[in-house]
Amino acid sequence: MQSQYNLMMEGVDVKDPKTMESVAFYGKSMGEIIFRGNTLMLGYLENSKPAHEVFKGGWYRTGDLAVRHPDGYIQMKDRARDIIICGGEVISTLEVEAVLEAAVVGKYDEVFGETPCAILKLKEGFGGGVEASSREIIEFCEGTLPGFTVPKVMIFGDLPNPTGKIQKFVLREKANLVGGQE
Repeated sequence: MQSQYNLMMEGVDVKDPKTMESVAFYGKSMGEIIFRGNTLMLGYLENSKPAHEVFKGGWYRTGDLAVRHPDGYIQMKDRARDIIICGGEVISTLEVEAVLEAAVVGKYDEVFGETPCAILKLKEGFGGGVEASSREIIEFCEGTLPGFTVPKVMIFGDLPNPTGKIQKFVLREKANLVGGQE
């Protein structure tokens, strides 16, 4: 996700959350996206404690982590509460997650009527072994979902969304043309 400067905001920056110093504009140093301006809320209704925390230092702290690029663009990397710290290294969950987009539709089944079929668009660089990816995703689902809800078929490719809304009717047709894992 990237953004440009907005005339309606007094200030938008990416700062180190501890020192409140702006991060360097070279796309590597991560900080928190913060902003201030006359279009922000004054606080939370009848609950000033959370407002005091998010407006600490006169800036609205979003909880979103990002880097700044030399051209001024802000690239969001993750939510602060979602990052993983492993041996002192910060891991962005968004950079590790392989699935970019997902949709699940019903696929005709002779015994059950329909079974779940997942249509997945993987992030660039994660599409290597589709069979291994199918197996890994199904195993993950089996560990987190009730058995009857686990998709038995995985289809990899683009999700049709010319208007910004995924067209599930198109995906249902595609799912019913596919016999097994694509």
